[in-house]
Amino acid sequence: MQETHEMLASLLQEKNNGITYEQALRWVELLWSDFEATYAKAGHKYMGSEMTEKVVRQWIENYGGQLHEFVARNPKYKHILEEE
Repeated sequence: MQETHEMLASLLQEKNNGITYEQALRWVELLWSDFEATYAKAGHKYMGSEMTEKVVRQWIENYGGQLHEFVARNPKYKHILEEE
């Protein structure tokens, strides 16, 4: 799964050149866990990592270039995505 996260992080960095690879990887991990948690809380059957990858990839394709705007509007996530 680490390989998948790294590949998605590279894709995200291509879409949003204003973030570092490390930030992109944190975004991927955040999006991945958020999707799986939300899906489970909604009572849906687990569809596997392939489904999660498909959804995260779609989010990156559609919104990857604007993710930095999310942090500006939601400062509670800023600490997660800042450089260490």
